[in-house]
Amino acid sequence: MKEAQIMEVLEKVKTHGVRFIRLQFTDVNGVLKNVAIPASQVEKALEGDLMFDGSSIEGFARIEESDMYLIPDPSTFTIMPWRPSSGAVARMICDVYSPSPKAPFIGDPRTNLKRIIKQAEDMGFVMNAGPECEFFLFNLDEEGVPIIHTHDQAGYFDLAPVDLGEDARREMVLTLQQMGFEIEASHHEVAPGQHEIDFKYADAVTTADRVITFRIVVRTVAQKHGLHATFMPKPIYGIAGSGMHLNISLFRDGKNAFYDPSSPNGLSELAMHFIGGVLEHASAITAITNPTVNSYKRLVPGYEAPVYIAWSHKNRSPLIRIPARRGIGTRMEMRNPDPTCNPYLALAVILKTGLEGVRNRTVCPPSVDQNIYEMDVNAREEAGIESLPGTLREALRELRHDKLVQEALGPHIYKRFMQAKRMEWDNYRARVHQWEIDEYLTTF
Repeated sequence: MKEAQIMEVLEKVKTHGVRFIRLQFTDVNGVLKNVAIPASQVEKALEGDLMFDGSSIEGFARIEESDMYLIPDPSTFTIMPWRPSSGAVARMICDVYSPSPKAPFIGDPRTNLKRIIKQAEDMGFVMNAGPECEFFLFNLDEEGVPIIHTHDQAGYFDLAPVDLGEDARREMVLTLQQMGFEIEASHHEVAPGQHEIDFKYADAVTTADRVITFRIVVRTVAQKHGLHATFMPKPIYGIAGSGMHLNISLFRDGKNAFYDPSSPNGLSELAMHFIGGVLEHASAITAITNPTVNSYKRLVPGYEAPVYIAWSHKNRSPLIRIPARRGIGTRMEMRNPDPTCNPYLALAVILKTGLEGVRNRTVCPPSVDQNIYEMDVNAREEAGIESLPGTLREALRELRHDKLVQEALGPHIYKRFMQAKRMEWDNYRARVHQWEIDEYLTTF
């Protein structure tokens, strides 16, 4: 770390009267973790001398190899606006290092994404990504426990007084802007109590950092308004679920490598190969982009969530859509990810499979420009359109057979991710759910 970067952070700490700094990182599941240190220890942290117990973090180290280092990224230093101005609190996002020898930890999702980014850089590319983050705002009961009663009955693009979450969403946007986000849009979504806030694209690591920050900001501001924000993909049966569409593009020498003005559709051959690579591994990717049991309650026909492995220029039923904008804004929109995914891992597997498509010149199947939901089984089979996994168990099976996606995760993350998700599936499978009680208790 450069001395100038350390001095810049120390100056900000002094100027803003920062008393505490939260050093943040994520576990394998994408859950945000942090260690709070007093401002007097920030220089020690920036010099890489702060250790923590990695054995207590999901998917990290075993008990006999638990000591790890947190190495803050000074570019992520920001003041938390919701904390008091007197005795301010700041945060920095960290990379995790192993001791003996001190080196980047292969089980750290952020470090792993950087590994795949380096592979892209070696091929001359930078990946940019822009997320579209959806979430629900729910009421609390008299004891302050979240309940699945929505705070409004508004729909897509509705406004106050029907959209009762407008004030909370406005404060979320303002808070994010204070933390350096460039917000492009915010609005009420399709379902009652559902919202979306979009921020500008950036390089992959910055975007993943921002997704993690976005989650904590949304939940904190919602709490201030007496609401509970959830990124659960499908909290209520029969209405739309929450996704996190990812808009992806590759740049080379400062130009969008997905754009070719001489092509009939404006897409370069490279873009087609990238899309082909992603589609080829889509089933295994889904285990990472849709990592919970509940994720697959969203991936069903009828609610605009993708179910079929295809791409299109025109409609929103396939997995990948190509928005109409061309030039610097040419991109693919991956529509299946949801906001429970670990963004570092999701971007890593998409980038890795897309690069493999470029390297192998993978042939992209023809675009499907009709509504796939309205096609019958025979029509889909004739078009060669396969379905995404229907459950977490099916997705894990696909991941187990896909060596390339495993390589994108690395052996440590792959093993720990599979262990955690198999336990999640077994826990779900063994439980008796309310649907079963309603369906069977009085029938048999």
